[in-house]
Amino acid sequence: MKHILALDQGTTSSRAIVFDHAGAIIATAQREFRQIFPKPGWVEHDANEIWASQSTVAAEALAKAGLTATDVAAIGITNQRETTVVWDRKTGQPIHHAIVWQDRRTAAACDRLKRAGKAAMIRRKTGLVIDAYFSGTKLAWILKHVPGAMARARAGELAFGTIDSWLVWNLTGGRVHVTDVSNASRTMLCNLATCDWDDDLLKLFGIPRAVLPAIRASSEVYGECNLWGGAIPIAGMAGDQQAALFGQACTQPGMVKNTYGTGCFMLMNTGTKPIVSKNNLLTTVAWRVGGRTEYALEGSIFIAGAVVQWLRDGLGLIKTSGEIESLAAQVPDNGGVVLVPAFAGLGAPHWDQYARGLVAGLTRGTTAAHLARAALEGIAYQVHDVLQAMQSDSGITLKELRVDGGACANNLLMQFQADMLGVPVVRPRVAETTALGAAYLAGLAVGYWKDPKEIAAQWQADRRFVPAMKPAQRKKLLSGWNKALTRAKRWEDAE
Repeated sequence: MKHILALDQGTTSSRAIVFDHAGAIIATAQREFRQIFPKPGWVEHDANEIWASQSTVAAEALAKAGLTATDVAAIGITNQRETTVVWDRKTGQPIHHAIVWQDRRTAAACDRLKRAGKAAMIRRKTGLVIDAYFSGTKLAWILKHVPGAMARARAGELAFGTIDSWLVWNLTGGRVHVTDVSNASRTMLCNLATCDWDDDLLKLFGIPRAVLPAIRASSEVYGECNLWGGAIPIAGMAGDQQAALFGQACTQPGMVKNTYGTGCFMLMNTGTKPIVSKNNLLTTVAWRVGGRTEYALEGSIFIAGAVVQWLRDGLGLIKTSGEIESLAAQVPDNGGVVLVPAFAGLGAPHWDQYARGLVAGLTRGTTAAHLARAALEGIAYQVHDVLQAMQSDSGITLKELRVDGGACANNLLMQFQADMLGVPVVRPRVAETTALGAAYLAGLAVGYWKDPKEIAAQWQADRRFVPAMKPAQRKKLLSGWNKALTRAKRWEDAE
């Protein structure tokens, strides 16, 4: 029986997972890579390091599973979205470090676009708000600041891509320069209606069309990889959050998943019609499969698991991320402490580029356990705010929230999340839904799975967390959160 190899290229690590036909994990390998912080608010990656880590773990996972290339039906790719790479088409070498989705260097450029009255046009065409988060301003920054880059881009000598494009380029030895429609819809350069690059937007950002990849479906054969002793079709591709939505089998309109990764990302499937948000959520392409494009509403929270990494690396309160649950459980409540994790500004539904992290309510009685608990609660409060906006936009009341990502293993956080939302939170048996979604998309393209119905039938719950908090207590906690949130907003002065 053949298997599917999923490459899951994330913000802090690269993973490779081998899945079987039942969607079960056969083998996995993971490797962290450097986070580069050249200036406050700037975040970069070395794209060559990303490729080296991803190709290494792919080979490792295949070796662990005892498989060769002939045992693999297809490769699926999922990736940290918006992170921007520009490379030389001849040498394959990046001309600058990758600028990561968390990077805020283009915040002032975004402000200029808003002042110039471009917000409504960009929103109408792309479904996005103007923010430094998306790739368009990052690409424009590289072309402007790397000597000679703009002229070389116009001459067709350079290639731009989000990480999916970078991986396919390297997997195919530089033969294929593509992105999928879900990743393209996160650039601020792609028209939601046509699912193609938009001339008005390219002109606005000063981007030559010659630098852009071809936009393809999320499930089709893009090319072949010959790296592991045989030809394997690369057949599925989606940005990490869209892949998780697919992996969670949220294939019906109104179904919602939330991924607890470095950031937190909630997506609601809205079917074949894009819903324009009135509450600062994003309208995005979920996927295109079999000629059918489906859309999603998305709330992006920039800092979720990253706050736990900060407690570990920045403050030294814990040695491993897994320790936070037992530390937080040492106290019955937050002791009045609220932590707003706006380290990279605030995402949906606030979109405040100048907000900064804040800890409020400290007393002499505050302990590391209170801080740990407040950090976890800060994640759940942000998710609550996004869900309220999503229900308002869609007119759909949530029945349950399907969850995935590293922090969904934290039972204390999941129970608190259910308490804050007032609906059950459901953790699936396979928590690696991002990689699973990429595997499913690839498998569909090569006939490994017959259709999305067969895939949906494989989804199984591991545990349901049922709300247990009294409404008065929930209201009191949310009131404290909103007070702290107000103080964190507009902390930095706009440039």
